[in-house]
Amino acid sequence: MRADLELLFDQPPPAYAEEHFQLFQRFKDALNRGEIRAAEPDAGAASGWRVNDWVKKGILLGFRMGALVDMSVDAARQPFFDKATYPVKRLSPSSGVRIVPGGSSIRDGCYVGKGVTCMPPMYINAGSYVGESTMIDSHALVGSCAQIGRSCHISAASQIGGVLEPVGALPVIIEDEVLVGGNCGVYEGTVVKRRAVLGTGTILNRSTPVYDLVHEQVYTAGDGEPLVIPEGAVVVAGSRAIQKGKGQEWGLSLYTPVIVKYRDARTDAKIQLEDILR
Repeated sequence: MRADLELLFDQPPPAYAEEHFQLFQRFKDALNRGEIRAAEPDAGAASGWRVNDWVKKGILLGFRMGALVDMSVDAARQPFFDKATYPVKRLSPSSGVRIVPGGSSIRDGCYVGKGVTCMPPMYINAGSYVGESTMIDSHALVGSCAQIGRSCHISAASQIGGVLEPVGALPVIIEDEVLVGGNCGVYEGTVVKRRAVLGTGTILNRSTPVYDLVHEQVYTAGDGEPLVIPEGAVVVAGSRAIQKGKGQEWGLSLYTPVIVKYRDARTDAKIQLEDILR
């Protein structure tokens, strides 16, 4: 499948034939089952993850192949138009995914594990991976190719950014048992390691250094490497004073994430997920 997809991506034909659509459907079925992923764990990589660029090529191929079609349930009252290759994901009670009524949407071509709870309205884009027993809360976004582990909580209005292009870029990674607080944003291929906690309003991207008060270190995205938040880190939104020029004269500060502690029993008690709601 990989060789055929890469050939089709790199050498597009004048027109796509039925065999090409069948190939893409097999690819998308494998994405839906979680058998292939846009990124996967790799103990040999500095971040612990590696991107599968051929998978991202396959996802992009679907947009190239798909014709714009009417996907409206009621075209007069609420019209929807999108690529025919990316309809809404088909789910049933046997899927074990709880989708609370109220305007949520999950695009085809993503893995959503059993026990996932989707609170309305939320959105999961193509190429994503959402592990078992994770909560995607109201107004939360899981962007294209984002990889989210099991038993995570993506709180209300949080944005897990999509990284579909360039194909070689690592998508956003949220490992197992991570709590992403309300109104957080994780972008540009940032890796949040297992059991970390992001306090309300924390923004993480390649441009912003993270100050670790516990270990007295500053974490930044290296050349060609993502920003990595250590396992169990508790990160909150902070600021650092501008030390020169008008910024210093005016008493201005810049936003920066700060690691104030590492997860312990007291932290666990405060952020315990309400299993009864699942």
